[in-house]
Amino acid sequence: MSDSSKVQSAYGAEQIQVLEGLEPVRKRPGMYIGTTGPRGLHHLVYEVVDNSVDEALAGHCTDIQVSLNDDGSCTVIDNGRGIPTDIHPRTGKSALETVLTVLHAGGKFGSGGYKVSGGLHGVGVSVVNALSEWVEVTVYRQNQVHRQRFERGNPIGTLISESEPGDRTGTTICFKPDIEIFSTGIVFDYQTLSARLRELAYLNGGVRIVFQDARASARNAQGEIHEEVYHYQGGIREYVAYMNQDKDPLHPEIIYVNAFKEGVQVEAALQWCVDAYSDSILGFANNIRTVDGGTHIEGLKTVLTRTLNTFAKKRGKRKEADGNLAGENIREGLTAVLSVKVPEPEFEGQTKTKLGNTEVRGIVDTLVGESLSQYLEFNPAVIDMILEKAIQAFNAAEAARRARELVRRKSVLESSTLPGKLADCSSRDPSESEIYIVEGDSAGGSAKQGRDRRFQAILPLRGKILNIEKTDDAKIYKNTEIQALITALGLGIKGEEFQEKNLRYHRIVIMTDADVDGAHIRTLLLTFFYRYQKSLVEGGYIYIACPPLYKVERGKNHNYCYNEADLKKVLSGFGEKANYTIQRFKGLGEMMPKQLWETTMDPTTRTMKRVEIEDALEADRIFTILMGDKVAPRREFIETHSAELDFAQLDI
Repeated sequence: MSDSSKVQSAYGAEQIQVLEGLEPVRKRPGMYIGTTGPRGLHHLVYEVVDNSVDEALAGHCTDIQVSLNDDGSCTVIDNGRGIPTDIHPRTGKSALETVLTVLHAGGKFGSGGYKVSGGLHGVGVSVVNALSEWVEVTVYRQNQVHRQRFERGNPIGTLISESEPGDRTGTTICFKPDIEIFSTGIVFDYQTLSARLRELAYLNGGVRIVFQDARASARNAQGEIHEEVYHYQGGIREYVAYMNQDKDPLHPEIIYVNAFKEGVQVEAALQWCVDAYSDSILGFANNIRTVDGGTHIEGLKTVLTRTLNTFAKKRGKRKEADGNLAGENIREGLTAVLSVKVPEPEFEGQTKTKLGNTEVRGIVDTLVGESLSQYLEFNPAVIDMILEKAIQAFNAAEAARRARELVRRKSVLESSTLPGKLADCSSRDPSESEIYIVEGDSAGGSAKQGRDRRFQAILPLRGKILNIEKTDDAKIYKNTEIQALITALGLGIKGEEFQEKNLRYHRIVIMTDADVDGAHIRTLLLTFFYRYQKSLVEGGYIYIACPPLYKVERGKNHNYCYNEADLKKVLSGFGEKANYTIQRFKGLGEMMPKQLWETTMDPTTRTMKRVEIEDALEADRIFTILMGDKVAPRREFIETHSAELDFAQLDI
């Protein structure tokens, strides 16, 4: 009998592995929180906070406090009803222990506990428990205080209950993430958490969220902890106002919709701006940011296009022969926040980034259409201004149509109209292809000679590209360098839905010089990608190359240093007045092709930064401040953040 036959014959019931309780979570944490990196770490906080927010949605919670503690733990306190502590009829354990130790146990299934909830899958707090070194829960309800501790998902002892005078209610959960799970570290990032907590406060007007950083590193000279309070009675209207604070609104009053139909709440806030040439629409379903859109966003776009075209005819701005204004014309300059609360949400995928409920499309269409039409009927000056801007956008798009050449996916069956300056790769597989966008012919020459022609393409750009933050579409499509980018990458038309199949490279690498001009060009390119096709950034297609700043030579040996810390570390390894030379690379063109390949382009040795958006609101606001028309906000931003920068090695 062969060895393989022996293995097969030994395969029986005893070989079937059964993971009980929270074991599957610890075994495969990525299935539940996406990743065990920083994003997954912060997801633990969101899961606990979402439970408190769900209490607020149910009308039982007004205050939430989140604290980062010195020992690496996080505490979340709310004044909701408190997790039930009586014996659960099916598990024979307290409801609190059941919720903390059993997957898919919670009050969000069926219609008993919550009408709407962000924690759709019911794995939130139990997953936090499974992936924490320890969890301590304190519940206040019915004149009693209940406490229980868990370690790596397992209860330590039983629930302890004591009498508690007064009528305090709520839940306190303190947890410390398990370093065995989060191998990259268990240090919470304050800015990442503050962005999400601020967002939750905007989405749930009236709820007060206090965020404290009690870690020693965050305390001031007097030893006081850092604290921020997020409390917005105006809800998403204040959200839109915050997003537009550095823009010029076309109409001062923010258009607001808040209505119900078939158990679905639709809340929308809209404002058009004069000095914006793209739209910024944030969609949420049950407080979850739907970065990939969904039926609610589709309903909003449809009703905006139909309603404004109806008013264009009614107000005499467009004739029947003129045809309708396109959706992207109407949405130009629009800032909008759409938040829907759905009793039984259907999200596409565990990450919940796209709402799938088909009925929500029609509900949003109907409710927003009724409220928007009513508002515009009573505010003719507002609709006239919005229509004028939309018509200008339509005319600009028509004027630019001939200047716009779109490239289909390259294939052997069709001729290519790729820009002549592009040094393309031989591969026709976008998933393995990458393009380096470099400044100037000098750097382009080194990159072309140093690259791996099989999968690396080079596109040199001449000078600084157009700042599309303050440019209309007509100028964008007539610009030679922008046109080369659009054509080489296969980006399509601004405002159209992103089509990955048309993207010619799945790694788009910005490679600029390590000086002020290089930083400016990098910012202009990031502005282009974010405003022209945001999905490129959201999908993780954009990278920034990290060429070395220095080459240190000593005898026959040499070291490349990518920052000042690297340089100090290398030099510290030499003995005093040691004989060495330092070469400072101010431009990529100064590097030999072989050097550029070894340090910056070779996949086995290079370092690249992937551009990601953790906070869409802040990204939108920062691009407006840095690249918009207004000088005062930009000056204030630079003055505020100048203390964080090291100007010692600045090349001007």
